[in-house]
Amino acid sequence: MKRNAFTILFMIFLMSTNLSRAQDNFSKPRTIITTDGEIDDVDSFIRMLLYANELQIEGLVISSSMWHWKGDGKGTTFISEMEMTKEMYGERTNLRWVGTEWMFPLLDAYDKVYPKLSENAEGYPTAEYLKSIVKVGNIDFEGEMSKDTEGSDFIKSILLNNNNEPIYLQAWGGNNTIARALFSIEEEFSDSPSWQKIHKSVSEKTIIYNILDQDITLEKYISKKWPNIKILNNLNQFWSVAYNWKKEVPKDFHPFLEGDFMDEHIINNHGPLTKMYYAYGDGQKLEGDETHTHGDTTKMKNTFWGDFEKYDFISEGDSPAFLHLIEVGLDNLKNPSNGGWGGRLEQSKIHPNRWEDNNKVFDYNPYTKKLDLAYPQSRWMKALQLDFAARADWCIKNYADANHPPEVKIEQGNQLIVPSGKTIKLKSLASDPDGDKITYKWWQYLEPGTYSGLVKISKPNKSKTKITFGEDLKKGETVHVILEVTDSQFPNLTRYQRVILTGE
Repeated sequence: MKRNAFTILFMIFLMSTNLSRAQDNFSKPRTIITTDGEIDDVDSFIRMLLYANELQIEGLVISSSMWHWKGDGKGTTFISEMEMTKEMYGERTNLRWVGTEWMFPLLDAYDKVYPKLSENAEGYPTAEYLKSIVKVGNIDFEGEMSKDTEGSDFIKSILLNNNNEPIYLQAWGGNNTIARALFSIEEEFSDSPSWQKIHKSVSEKTIIYNILDQDITLEKYISKKWPNIKILNNLNQFWSVAYNWKKEVPKDFHPFLEGDFMDEHIINNHGPLTKMYYAYGDGQKLEGDETHTHGDTTKMKNTFWGDFEKYDFISEGDSPAFLHLIEVGLDNLKNPSNGGWGGRLEQSKIHPNRWEDNNKVFDYNPYTKKLDLAYPQSRWMKALQLDFAARADWCIKNYADANHPPEVKIEQGNQLIVPSGKTIKLKSLASDPDGDKITYKWWQYLEPGTYSGLVKISKPNKSKTKITFGEDLKKGETVHVILEVTDSQFPNLTRYQRVILTGE
C-alpha cells in the first residue's frame, strides 16, 4: 500500500495511544497468564492450549483472587476487601483453594495430542516447555502482595529483561502476583539513579488484560504507582463467555454452547485434553472447590444461572484475555476500541492508559434490536465455537482430514482516505488452504467508527464490493468496514479483514 498522508497521520495516532508498539506488523504476542484455577480457568486454559501456537507464552503463574486463596496454614483468618465476597464468605482461613498442581494433568493430556496439533499448524510449544514455565505466585490470601514468590520473581525478571516487545499480563484471577512483581522492582530500584529509566521501560512494555477486579491491587497499587502501564479492563463483556451466558448470548447462538454441540464436536471423541473440559452433568469434580457441583446431573436445574442439560457449556470467563491476542484479521491488538474476539474496549477519557468496557461501550444487537453491553463480545460466539470445534478436530485428525481457516487480504489495503459523497471499490484476495469454497460478507461495524451514518455496500456477498458515502461524511471521520470470509467445510471457519475509511 502506498504511504499517503493518512497513513502517516494514522501511525502518529497509534503512537499517541501508547499501544502502537503492540505489533504493527503482526508477530506472536508475548504473554504471561496468571490464574486462580477456578473451573472456568480450567476451561479457558484448555481452549488456550489449542491456540498456543498463536502466542508466545512466557509464563503460567498460579495466583489468588477474591474467590480462591490458600491461607497461610497457621489458622490466620482473613475477610475480603471486595464487597461482594466480603458479604458472601465472611471471615475464613482459606477459600475454595484448588491447589497448585491442576495444570500438570492438562499439560500431560496436551502432550498426547501435541503431534496432531503440530501436524495441523506450526508453532505449538511442547508440554515440557510449558511445564517449565509454571510458577507459584502469591496465593496465601486475596490481594496478598507482601512477599516475593517464585511467580512474582519470574514476572519481575521478564519485565526487567532486555526484550522490549510488549508483554501481555493476563489476570484471570487477582492482580496481586503482578502487583508484587512491580512492587519488588520499585523496592529494588526506586532509590537508584536508573529508576526513571527502569520505570519508563517497564511501563512501556507492560499491558495488563484484567478480567473483572478480583482483588484490590490494581486500584490500590498498580494504577497509582505505575500509571503509564496499559490496562485493558474487561469488567462486563466477559459474562458472554461465563456462567451467565444464557442471558448474555443471543438465543440464535445458544446451540453452539449447548450439550449436543459441545458433546459431539468438542468434549468427547477428540482426545484426552478436551475430555477434561468441564461441562454440566459430566461427572467431573474439581477437588478443593466445594461449589463445583456442575458435573452432578441432579444439580443442573433451577441453578442461579438457569436450567441446563448434560454437556452444556459452563463458563470460560477468562478466555477474552487471550482471545484478544489471536490474530484473525480484526486489527484489534493495536487498538482495543476496534473490537474483536476478546470484546471491544474504549479508551478512558480520565485515564488515557486504560481501555475499558464501561456502561457506554455497547453494540447494536440485531437479534433484540437494542443496544447491548454484552454484544461486543457475544456477536462473535458462533465463529468462536466453530473455531474451537475445528481445533478440537486438530487433536485427532491428520491435516488432510481437518479444516483450516481461510486466508484473507484486501487488494486496496486496510487504511484508505475517501471523499464524501463518493463511491470506492474494494476487492478481497482470499483463498482456502483446504481448497474449500468460500463465502463473503461485507458489513459496516458502526460502533468503532466516528461517522454516525450508514454507508451503502453494494454486493455485500461477493468478493468485490462498492462502498458509497453520504455527503455528510466529514474530514477525519472514520468508517469501519469488515469483510468476513467463511469456508464451506464443517466446522465452518471465518477470518476477517477490517478496512478503516477516513473522510478526506
